[in-house]
Amino acid sequence: MTAPAASPEGAAPAPRVVIADDQDLVRTGFQLILTARGIDVVGVAADGVEAVAAVRRLRPDVVLLDIRMPNMDGLEAARRILAEVPDCRVIMLTTFDLDSYVYAALAAGASGFLLKDVTPAHLAAAVRLVGTGDALLSPSITRRLVERCAPATAGAGGRARVRPELAALTPREREVLTLMGHGRSNAELAQELTLSEATVKTHVARIFAKLSLRDRAQAVVLAYETGLVTPGSP
Repeated sequence: MTAPAASPEGAAPAPRVVIADDQDLVRTGFQLILTARGIDVVGVAADGVEAVAAVRRLRPDVVLLDIRMPNMDGLEAARRILAEVPDCRVIMLTTFDLDSYVYAALAAGASGFLLKDVTPAHLAAAVRLVGTGDALLSPSITRRLVERCAPATAGAGGRARVRPELAALTPREREVLTLMGHGRSNAELAQELTLSEATVKTHVARIFAKLSLRDRAQAVVLAYETGLVTPGSP
C-alpha cells in the first residue's frame, strides 16, 4: 500500500484516487499528473467492470471514470459505484462538453465532469475539490448541458410546475435552490439575496438534507427536473 500523499500543514489530506479509462495513454498521463501534485493514485482500471471492482477493493475518495469503456460503460459503473460506496466521489471524463451520458451521470450522483483535454492544474484542482465533498461545476458548461438534456417541465407560458418533493422547502430555500440551478456560487448567492455567506451555507445544507442531495451538481439537475429553472430562463 502506498503511503498517503503529504498535504500542506492545515490543508485537507490529499484524496485517494482511482482512474478508469480504456486508453492506456490517458490513464498513465493522468496518473503522472496527479502523483506529481501530491495526489495518491491507488489504482487504475481499463473498463467499467475493473473500475467497480477497484473501488470496491480500494475504497478511494475519488474515481475518474471515462464515459465510453468496454464491458461496462462509465455511466453504469458510476451507478454501481455510488450504490455500493456512496462516500466515493465520481468525476466523469469525456471528449464532449454536451453529452447526454454526462447529464445522466450527474443525475445519478456524479460530482461533475471534465473534458479529457483538461490542463494538469485544473485536473488536480478538480480532484481535490470533489475530494472535500464539494461538486465540480463549471456553471456555463453545466447549465448548457442540463438545458439540452433535462426533461421539459415547464407549463404554459413558461411557468414551472413545481413538483411535490419541493414542498419541504421554505420559500427562501426554494429561492436559493433556484439560483443554484442558475450556477450561482455561495458568494454570488449571498450578494444577490443580501445575506451572509454563513447564512447561505446553512440554507444550502438544509436543502441538501431535505432533498437528499449529494452536492451542487445534483441540485442543478433537480432545479431543472422540477421546473424551478427552465431552459432559456434568465
